[in-house]
Amino acid sequence: MSLSRKRKKELRKLQREANNLWESQQVLVGQAANVAREAGRQLGKYGREDLGPQVQATYGKYAEPYITKSLDVSRDVLTHRVIPATGAVVGSALSVWDAANDTRVKLAKGKGLSLPDSKTYSKKAEKYGKDATKALSKKFSALEPKKQGMGAGGVIAIILGVAAAAGVLYAAWQTLRADDELWVADDPLRAPDA
Repeated sequence: MSLSRKRKKELRKLQREANNLWESQQVLVGQAANVAREAGRQLGKYGREDLGPQVQATYGKYAEPYITKSLDVSRDVLTHRVIPATGAVVGSALSVWDAANDTRVKLAKGKGLSLPDSKTYSKKAEKYGKDATKALSKKFSALEPKKQGMGAGGVIAIILGVAAAAGVLYAAWQTLRADDELWVADDPLRAPDA
């Protein structure tokens, strides 16, 4: 079964048109990739220049005062209530330890059991308490919070940037997606051999 010249001519013309369409689609896909790349760059710039500072400002305006105040109150309670109380407890415990040691030594020397001198041990308890308070204060002051890297605003900006990039890519995909009838098969059309 051979094809007529007219049919062969029509098939060659159809093949040329299909090849032209394929080439134009390849150019279009390349341009779409360039647009998506530039959109990604612009999105990054927008996140750094506009969105990031705005998120930081909002964080500084609304959240930071409460966080700072709660940290200050916590630090104040720790410094002025917990550490002195802990120092007093430690000082009292060490004073009782000294009194027990002195009583043990007196019993070992055979001097008998006598009441401990309350003034001496109260002074020792005070001294131990002050020393313990100073030591604990020094240790806790070394634990001051240091500025970390990225905060909540940076994380939110990254999430919004990724969402915007996904939206741009989805829009580009929807634009480039077409009905199946418009796409040319991967194998180029060949005119039948005559």
